[in-house]
Amino acid sequence: MEKIWLKEYPKGIPAEVDIHQYSSLRDILEKSCARFRELPAYDNMSVSMSYGELDGLSRDFAAYLQNELGLGKGERVAIMLPNLLQYPVALFGALRAGLTVVNVNPLYTVRELEHQLEDSAATVIVVLENFAHTLQAALAKTQVGTVITTQIGDLFPGGKALVTNLVVKYLKHMVPAWNIPGAIGFKQTLRAGRRHPLREVPLAHDDIAFLQYTGGTTGVAKGAVLTHGNMVANLQQVAAWIARDLVEGAEIIVLPLPLYHVYALTSNLVFIKIGARNILITNPRDMPGFIKELKAIRFTGMIGVNTLYHALLNAPGFAELAAQTLKVTSAGGMAVQRVVAEKWKQVTGVPIIEGYGLTETSPVAICNPLNLTDWTGTLGLPIPSTEVALLDEAGGEVPLGEVGEISIRGPQVTKGYWNQAAETARAFTADGWFRTGDMGFMNQKGYVKLTDRKKDMILVSGFNVYPNEVEDVIMMHPGVLEVAVIAAPDERSGEAVKAVVVRKDPALTAEELIAHCQKNLTGYKVPKIVDFRTEPLPKTNVGKILRRLSDRLQGSQD
Repeated sequence: MEKIWLKEYPKGIPAEVDIHQYSSLRDILEKSCARFRELPAYDNMSVSMSYGELDGLSRDFAAYLQNELGLGKGERVAIMLPNLLQYPVALFGALRAGLTVVNVNPLYTVRELEHQLEDSAATVIVVLENFAHTLQAALAKTQVGTVITTQIGDLFPGGKALVTNLVVKYLKHMVPAWNIPGAIGFKQTLRAGRRHPLREVPLAHDDIAFLQYTGGTTGVAKGAVLTHGNMVANLQQVAAWIARDLVEGAEIIVLPLPLYHVYALTSNLVFIKIGARNILITNPRDMPGFIKELKAIRFTGMIGVNTLYHALLNAPGFAELAAQTLKVTSAGGMAVQRVVAEKWKQVTGVPIIEGYGLTETSPVAICNPLNLTDWTGTLGLPIPSTEVALLDEAGGEVPLGEVGEISIRGPQVTKGYWNQAAETARAFTADGWFRTGDMGFMNQKGYVKLTDRKKDMILVSGFNVYPNEVEDVIMMHPGVLEVAVIAAPDERSGEAVKAVVVRKDPALTAEELIAHCQKNLTGYKVPKIVDFRTEPLPKTNVGKILRRLSDRLQGSQD
């Protein structure tokens, strides 16, 4: 296939990257800790950890896993933590010990947690004690033999650690009662590991770095196998994409998305590779607290999703501080809406750089160039060493400009799902294309436009309606706060377009909103039903609206 997108690359971005420069993630991490030793690596709740401290603490944790627990190469260690300093210490410690990391959402239900731990066969888990009661209920059906618990302030300096942990537990009552016999404290593991040497386990590209579980919103969650080779490739690809715009050892990046999510995880690993200072936001939903943390730093970059940027734009005080030093803003996980992108550029002076990928692609596969000046409405271009094709149902490429299934080949693409041979076979074509399940088209310059998830498409009298397009138009109305567009049964057309809306303006009516849509959409795309909801629409933990669950909220139909 002709890589027409290469002609659109900004000057200096290579068509291919050297994926063999590093043998593993451990190689990258250890080199960064050596190069940037005196610089801050992470900040959390006004506490800083240098690259040198990260190196020492992760070494101690790795030595504990090897010597005290006797874990061998490839065994699975689950990490069930929000954005705290303990997360990178546990993550890098497990990787340095040659182990496979299983990232776990701390807000999982018992059923979801049981499935992930049982499926991965993890034998060790690191958990914030705020969620230990859930783990306690799930343990019996898993192979977990060692539970390592931590408190929010465990890596804070003495007085701050004591006060933080007491307030969280006894004043705010954020730690439900739990009892897991034999559980060991995180700080205790570091002290124990300090007494032991760290054995360097041989690691290569084929060794598994992560079992990264898919969201599971359409069925049982599957573990995507992400090797060191997959992750090294994606770090090299993304680093090459941003190299002209970010300066090694000089950037301050805000990370409000949870690191257990693959978009935040890989982004953070790229920032570690370039020696950035990473600001971990533990609870971005506490918007006043989030704004307070932003005021204390002169941040140069931020990652997020559409709903987060929308919330920041509506937060008092954000506009005054955003335009001071911000250089780059990236978005993934869901489509960026025009109204959000344009207002963000107006307020901050910086465009939102939208990219695209999946858990199975480590995740970045397509991204807009950082030198764009305005919202493009596209996912961008295939990044270096990546091929993208739009395929029909039979696996053939559709012509440029026609809608097909976005399909990807490249060194960052998973080899398959953990213990799921049938699912793996279903996800790939015979000639190695990974079928994403997303629909889109490629224009004459190689830019890819997402139309929607294949499964979310609405069929109105034989015409395809893609919810993203309708949601984008509805969000342009100043009286709308949130929206999810779904299919509703219809006797005449088979399916009709239904909009589930949370109002910003209480006076907004369905008639007014439909009239707005009629001005911007072809007739069959206009919502036939508008349901107003009084509570926020349900979202994943990275802020992506769950369309189907939105329809179950109580509300009033107009």
